[in-house]
Amino acid sequence: MTAQLVDPFARAITYLRVSVTDRCDFRCVYCMAEHMDFLPKAELLSLEELDRLCSAFIGLGVRKLRITGGEPLVRRGIMTFFEAMGRHLESGALDELTLTTNGSQLRRFARDLAARGVRRVNVSLDTLDERRFAEITRWGRFAQVIDGIDAAVEAGLRVKINTVALKGVNDDEIHDLVAWCGARGHDLTFIEVMPMGDLGNENRLDQYYSLRSLRADLETRWTLTDTSDRTGGPARYVRVAETGGRVGFITPLTHNFCESCNRVRVTCTGQLYMCLGQEDDADLRAILRAHPGDDAALVEAIRAAIARKPKGHDFDYSRQTVAGQVSRHMSHTGG
Repeated sequence: MTAQLVDPFARAITYLRVSVTDRCDFRCVYCMAEHMDFLPKAELLSLEELDRLCSAFIGLGVRKLRITGGEPLVRRGIMTFFEAMGRHLESGALDELTLTTNGSQLRRFARDLAARGVRRVNVSLDTLDERRFAEITRWGRFAQVIDGIDAAVEAGLRVKINTVALKGVNDDEIHDLVAWCGARGHDLTFIEVMPMGDLGNENRLDQYYSLRSLRADLETRWTLTDTSDRTGGPARYVRVAETGGRVGFITPLTHNFCESCNRVRVTCTGQLYMCLGQEDDADLRAILRAHPGDDAALVEAIRAAIARKPKGHDFDYSRQTVAGQVSRHMSHTGG
């Protein structure tokens, strides 16, 4: 298991994002349908299966593990999984264990996360307006999320705010978000909306706010300087002179970052997606369950899947149509 995972384009795979549940206590308009049909429990990987799977990837050279969902902290017993992954931090096999969360459960779990080796969290927050927050998430609980962010800071966790840029929805708040994060010492990353899942009443093309345009809008007020900072993912960062804070840009549409992709994703049902924007996958759940006491077949399947990792995704809005759309919801794949 010691030979590192390298894809056909000589990119080392060192970053694994794992969804532990498709369930969430919000219904964000760009992530989930308003009325979701959630998966039966038997289809989800058990916590023990998640441990086997992640440990296999770590044995193959993965150095960063991000836990996602849905909302990972609504998964029953999830702290036992974080505790299990903590052993890889202690051994030095894993550099970082982290998660992406909506923040609603951080008051309950922030100290437990810190005790298990988590040092920073990404919190999805698309607005600072309570009414607008309720519209975007469909459920609300803005004050609970802000309190959760405070709890994370109190527990010693670094917080990065992730904001999906939505034209006509939160594009009038970009300056407020930069100021708010800068004052609190949080990094802020803007993300372009991606064509994933059943569009329903949400038109991705109408929502699309190019981060090239967003950066130009920011520069009417702020002094931005490019940096070489990286946090292991696709974000490219600038330093804001007026606040001293960092702002990142994740631009799957404006400029895809595929040439340096070091990531793969596993869904809560054990499907390995080598690319967020492609449908090709490998069923690792079937292998885990067919070989409960032997990981050799699992390792072989992972290597075979990485050998199929494509050069890049096909997301494209440039011709005023939504191209490269994939059918699965972000809550299933993992945010």
